[in-house]
Amino acid sequence: MAEKIICVVGPTACGKTKLGVLLAKRYDGEVVSADSMQIYKGMTIGTAAPTAEEMEGVPHHMIAVADPAEQWSAARYARAAVPIVDDILRRGKRPILVGGTGLWLDAVVQGRTFAGGHAGGAVRRELQAQLAREGIGPLLEELREAAERLHPADEKRILRALEVYRETGKTISAHNAETRDLPPRYDAVWIGLQFRDRADMKTLIDRRVDAMVAAGLLEEVGQLLESGLPREATALQAIGYKEFLGVLEGTATMEQAVAEVKLRSRQYAKRQLTWLRRNPDIHWIWWEKDRDFARALQVSTEILAAAGVF
Repeated sequence: MAEKIICVVGPTACGKTKLGVLLAKRYDGEVVSADSMQIYKGMTIGTAAPTAEEMEGVPHHMIAVADPAEQWSAARYARAAVPIVDDILRRGKRPILVGGTGLWLDAVVQGRTFAGGHAGGAVRRELQAQLAREGIGPLLEELREAAERLHPADEKRILRALEVYRETGKTISAHNAETRDLPPRYDAVWIGLQFRDRADMKTLIDRRVDAMVAAGLLEEVGQLLESGLPREATALQAIGYKEFLGVLEGTATMEQAVAEVKLRSRQYAKRQLTWLRRNPDIHWIWWEKDRDFARALQVSTEILAAAGVF
């Protein structure tokens, strides 16, 4: 029987960190972050990674564990996070996954394997060279023969799909079909947070961005560059970092960068919600104008008790 874990999910700025800590203290748990940017070192401000004060003594895992020059996938995250979750369970504690990166959460909870292919490997380099020589047409035609249908402009997905096909002889869709019906790795109880009024979410996101700027987001971006991190690094494409690179390079003003970060953060929150709403197992807690964490903890406790978590 799969072990029970708790997943706290929702869009950016909805209060996942706080509720995760409250639940960890209530259920003798430890938090495992599922945030695709909080894994990087030196990116505390722009990713809203929890401070020691915000952790309130609760152990947190998978925060600041990767070099910003590295590129992490859902598969790599799962390989690192699953042993941590298993160790927490082995010690009689309750794992609490907290984050808004839906694909990474699914990778851990569902336990499905990922299609082969190694981004940046020999096959990918060969495909990149062919793309440069011949354009996307011949590659897309090969992929169509492998029963995949992608838009000609979506070069990234075409290369990834062909990488998998050339290395494994299977299409990504064929792989997914084989793994779709596998039982989940863990018995997860999902708790989601979101605002009833989108305007309230927008206001909170804007306030958070202002707080990041006041805390030194521009300086944090500068320190990453001074450390030798390439401008093209995946970490520097994150919301907040990419925009403030423009300030440092003189292509944008502070005011323009702040406005762009707020806009992109709101757009990201909408995408997160779109992903999460596909999951029918999430028990949603709706915030009104203000976030009532005492009520959220009470409601969460009732949800968890009904699911057999005490």
